[in-house]
Amino acid sequence: MRFLLCACCVLLGWCPAGALDSGMLYPRESSSRELKDLSGLWSFRADWSEQRDAGFVEQWYKRPLRQTGTVMDMPVPASFNDITQDPKLRRFIGWVWYEKEVLPPAHWLLRDTGTRIVLRFGSAHYYSVVWVNGVEVTEHEGGHLPFEVEISEILHRSPKEPCRITIAINNTLTPHTLPPGTIQYMDDESMYPKGYFVQNTRFDFFNYAGIHRPVLLYTTPLAYIDDITVTTAVKGNVGLVHYSVSVQGSSNYFLSLTLYDSDHVAVATGNGSAGELKVMDPLLWWPYLMNERPGYLYSLKITLSAVVDGSISEDIYVQPVGIRTIFVARNQFLINGKPFYFHGVNKHEDADIRGKGLDWPLIMKDFNLLRWLGANSFRTSHYPYAEEIMELCDAYGIVVIDESPGVGMHDSLNFGNQSLQHHLVVMEELIRRDKNRPSVVMWSVANEPASELPVAAYYFKTLIAHTKALDPARPVTFVSNANYLRDQGAPYVDVICVNSYFSWYHDAGHLEVIRLQLKTQFENWYTTHQRPIIQSEYGADTISGFHADPPLMFSEEYQAAVLKEYHAVLDQMREEYVIGELIWNFADFMTEQGVTRVMGNKKGIFTRQRQPKAAAFLLKERYWKIANESISWMSPAPCSACLP
Repeated sequence: MRFLLCACCVLLGWCPAGALDSGMLYPRESSSRELKDLSGLWSFRADWSEQRDAGFVEQWYKRPLRQTGTVMDMPVPASFNDITQDPKLRRFIGWVWYEKEVLPPAHWLLRDTGTRIVLRFGSAHYYSVVWVNGVEVTEHEGGHLPFEVEISEILHRSPKEPCRITIAINNTLTPHTLPPGTIQYMDDESMYPKGYFVQNTRFDFFNYAGIHRPVLLYTTPLAYIDDITVTTAVKGNVGLVHYSVSVQGSSNYFLSLTLYDSDHVAVATGNGSAGELKVMDPLLWWPYLMNERPGYLYSLKITLSAVVDGSISEDIYVQPVGIRTIFVARNQFLINGKPFYFHGVNKHEDADIRGKGLDWPLIMKDFNLLRWLGANSFRTSHYPYAEEIMELCDAYGIVVIDESPGVGMHDSLNFGNQSLQHHLVVMEELIRRDKNRPSVVMWSVANEPASELPVAAYYFKTLIAHTKALDPARPVTFVSNANYLRDQGAPYVDVICVNSYFSWYHDAGHLEVIRLQLKTQFENWYTTHQRPIIQSEYGADTISGFHADPPLMFSEEYQAAVLKEYHAVLDQMREEYVIGELIWNFADFMTEQGVTRVMGNKKGIFTRQRQPKAAAFLLKERYWKIANESISWMSPAPCSACLP
């Protein structure tokens, strides 16, 4: 096993920053593009060999997986951990193998159609190697972002045969992965079986693994729209949409663009690879509860006409566009020139049985609960969420702080050059994916890193500068629980995000100290750094149905009491320089087992099954009150979406 993990560290090598040379547009059907969803049951087996390398040594990818040994059906998308009754599979570390046989539509494979076929994974945790019909086609490091590869040539070799897709996924975390981890070997054979090891992590959620998001086959013409970048501005009564379009497959082409409103009325046109569209009296993209029409989206239709082998080829892609502006002042966060106060939540992609697997009923339940709660925002703690979730944020006006998987970075090894280079690439992949989303108003590069370490200064200075260079239009932060004087990364952020759990992780049970400690926290951070502040986490564990009066820890009354003490100070500070509050957490979620975790983290205001605790009603009353107060001074016309 030691050999495998050492080899795995080599395999999980980093590529230099700036290595991304193509786009990652969200797959959308059009007259020139088709999709085939490969969700469903896949063949699955874990590699239980001592070195976890039997699949590579025996080349399982060269034949159907069922011919290599016993396989089981595994749903995709889903984590594999909670699907069976096998506790060993639940905590398995190493390589697992998935396989799916697919018959692509026949017309995709006709050579005269000029069709390009792409295999796309929404995400697979953590390191992936992919084969098609026994031929390795790509590999990818990282468990939360999409990757894809063109497979047209391989499929054309046997156009009438099923296509066999094989993916090997390794969930091992090392000091240089994001998130990081370590492997600990238990060498005392009087206490542990020979070769026994455990995966250690320093983040507080379960390390679910598998194919977590949809797997697709999609097509484009041979000459195709590869990437689109859209930024927006407002001057007077004119909305400005700046665009840049990259094309692959032909150097002889023409691009035309039409911007449509939600009624499909053309409001602006343009042509060429880069330019500016002007929209008179635009309907702006507003956050939920800040306008009667939150999340207003235009549709930018890009049409590519290209010459390929002497013939004209056409590709069409439609990009949603929200026209809005962002500006960070010393004590305010402005959206469309109006002060915006984050009253929202932190979340996790987490649920019973499916783990981190994408699940539409759960997603819709969560968005309905967010709107019931009066939440206008959330942070993607502590990794990028599924594109399908981000699509709904754009459409519903839910503001997002988009966070990288930089969590659990508590050792100096996590701040070395290898880690930094990988982190730079992760930010490139994240920004490439989400750069056009109006809901994304800020990038978060990490959560609770050991930012007091001296090595953190160069690390965060470099990482944040790189992020700003990739996207100059958005502010950048990371979420800190360090000392305000010793935090080496704080000088480089645009907004201070601070986590604190007064009367929980210290001074446990002493509600009376919260107000003084919280006010001191805010004053220290603002006096030192002169930047607006978000209370990015606060809360208390609560077992649903536990009650105690006077309030005792783990009771619903205690959670509500903690929130009330925080809110008293937040109400004072939001008149000055505090620009937001995000409760930890939206819902209970699974963690590793431990004496401080009773079937997971119980800080949710909803249970893992999305039933409300008392704190949910308390927060609902608060958030709607804040929303109505904001509307009252922002506009003389009341917002019908708000409570009376």
